Order: sequence, then C-alpha cells, then structure tokens
Amino acid sequence: MLESLRSVVRLKPIERDRVARRLQSAANVDDLRAIAKRRLPAGVFDYIDGAAEDESAMGRNASRFSDRNLVPRVLRDVSSIDASTTILGHKAPMPLIIAPTGFPRIAHPDGELATAKAAAKAGIPFSLSTMGTRSIEEITQVSDGRKWFQVYVWRDRELTKDMLARCKESGFEALYITVDTAVLGRRERDVRRGMTLPPKLGLDTFIEGALRPEWVWDFLRSDPIVFSNVAVSTERLSNGTADGSSAVTLAEYINSQFDPRLSWDDVAWLRSEWGGPVILKGIQSVADAKIAASEGIEAIALSNHGGRQLDASPAIIDLVAPVADAVGGQTEIYCDGGVRRGSDVLKAVALGANACMIGRPHLYALAAGGEQGVDHLLNFFQTGLEHTMALSGVGSIADADSSIVQEHH
Repeated sequence: MLESLRSVVRLKPIERDRVARRLQSAANVDDLRAIAKRRLPAGVFDYIDGAAEDESAMGRNASRFSDRNLVPRVLRDVSSIDASTTILGHKAPMPLIIAPTGFPRIAHPDGELATAKAAAKAGIPFSLSTMGTRSIEEITQVSDGRKWFQVYVWRDRELTKDMLARCKESGFEALYITVDTAVLGRRERDVRRGMTLPPKLGLDTFIEGALRPEWVWDFLRSDPIVFSNVAVSTERLSNGTADGSSAVTLAEYINSQFDPRLSWDDVAWLRSEWGGPVILKGIQSVADAKIAASEGIEAIALSNHGGRQLDASPAIIDLVAPVADAVGGQTEIYCDGGVRRGSDVLKAVALGANACMIGRPHLYALAAGGEQGVDHLLNFFQTGLEHTMALSGVGSIADADSSIVQEHH
C-alpha cells in the first residue's frame, strides 16, 4: 500500500522565499489586489484602488471587456504563437505598457524602481509620472529599458521645460501629455478617509497599520516620500535653495499648478519643446482623436484616468473600434482602462488598439511583492495572452482582427 501511495503522491517542495511563497497563491490580478488589500492600511489601499464619485466609470472599464466574447477559430496551426508587436517603432514581446501612476511608494518602498526594472526585463515600456516618487535620474540608474515620461502642462512653464530637459539627458523615449485633468476628480473614498494628495498618513493610519506591521516598518525606515521629479526641478531652478523634502509643501504647489486653460496650443508648445514622440493621454471621443491625428500626434491613449476623473465617462474598450475606424493607421492607439487579463489585451488589439496600458494592476503587484510581484504580473499577462491566442486560433498579434470579437448584452 505504501508503494502504491508513493507512486501517486509527491510532496510539494517548500518555497523558502517568503515573497515567492506569497505570490504562489496569486492566479490573477484580483488575487494580487486581495493580497495588496491585506498588506496595506485601508486608507492607502483605497487611495490606490478608488475612483471618482460612484466609481461607475471604473466598473464599466472592466465589465465592458466581459461583455465581449472571443470567437475561436479551430484547426489552425498554433504550434508557434507570436505575441510580439511594434510600439512607437520598436519591437515589444507583447502589446503592453506600464501606465504612469502617482505616488507608488505608498504601495512599496522601492516604488517605480521596482516597476521599471521589471518592465525592462519584460521588454515593455515603463512610464514615469510627474507625480512619481522616484526621479527621472533614479529610474535611469536602474533601468536600461524603454522609458516614457508623463507630464502635465503646468502654469510654471520653466518647471515643465526643466523636466523635459532632464528626460532628454536621461534617454527617455516618449512623452505623455495628460489632457483630462483640467481639475482633479472627486474621489469619495479619499474624502471619507480624509486622504489628500499626497496622502497625509495620520495616527489612524498607523493604528490600523499595527495590523500590518511590515508596511509600517518599511514606511518608517524609508526616505521621506515626495514628488521627486517636481522636487528635483524646483531645486535646480532655485539653484538649490528650495526645500524639496516637504511632500505637503510640494503638494500644495502642484495643486496650484494645474491649469484649466489647457488647449491644443499648449500641446503644440510642449511638442516643440520636446521634439520627440508624444502620446496624448486622456482622449475619450472620436472627435478629439481626429484632431490629434490631424495634428500629427504619434499616439493617443484612450483613457478616462482609470475612472478617477469624470465618473460619467465612457468605457474605454467601447472607444477602441470607432476611434480605430476614424484614425487607424494615422496614429497609434493605446487602450488604458479595465485591462486585467491577456484575453483583454487580445480583444483590444483585435478591435484596433496597438497596445494596452495597465495602471492599478501593477500597483497591486507592487504592494503584493515589490519587483517580484511586478515580474509575476507581467509573466501572467504574457502567458495569458499567448494562451488565449492559441485557444482562439490566432497565431500572431498581426492576425488579430475584429472578426474574433463578438459583443453580447
């Protein structure tokens, strides 16, 4: 009997790395989100996870992917699957981009350094936010991969020009211009928690953090969290006399810099200052996509800021096909919102997107396991996309078209 038992039972090897052990239970993005929720104080998690008002735009971003089926084609040779594509003229192993996100170091002390390294290993573009917590120069020190920078059009043009100059010096490839933040959206989870931008971590946060001692310990022993890119440029422009250590002071300054007068003239000014590829992030209509294409913009990111701005905005996947019909081939199209699986990526590309962007998923992964967590996430997308392609009878990304996508209600 023992011999029979030995023939069918194998002891699972013990994983000695505690982060790898934690990630073993994460089969998808929802699992990474659950781990992040367990590990982060509630206010910090809600700052990452929340959206504007009733959060209906965020919900639609994801649910409208589920409203579309893939139509499998069978008896096709899928022994070799090629998920690679071209993004802004450079090869990538899959049509995926790390979206720019603000304040990642509240998820993990390494913040963007971990994400940039994971993106470089995966061969996909990493995007750094103006509101990031690691500087342009710090990212360059740890990553020789593709790096893009997201910028707002500030009232202080000299500050913007300095950040662009630093990006050029550091070899950043492309520039996002975020166009959907004339004012900041009303994020009601943050209102309930008393959270601000950046989050002010009060006594209540640390009391709750007693249940999450690892996060509190990491936070206390790490350098102060500031908007690093703004801090560096502010100090450079003031010849080192400005104090870049105060996150609260910087936040007040940043909030005063959002300019509701932003127009196409400002986009033209930024393009002339930058001189390289530009992505307009926050396009939410066919009409604006047509203007962008007519202006010669290299790429547009169809995005409603993850539902964090206008709660009544359209689901992003619903925009892909009509925008592709209107401007496909004139400008690259990126789908930013609700992407949670490789099958979502295939649906978006089949409908006309050149690539997809992921924001919250990489923050969940960062909170769950730092750089290892982001590695885990990107492998999940790569293998998930290839698996879905094989099951759908799609041998290469170039072969994906709207015939394989069917909407149901």
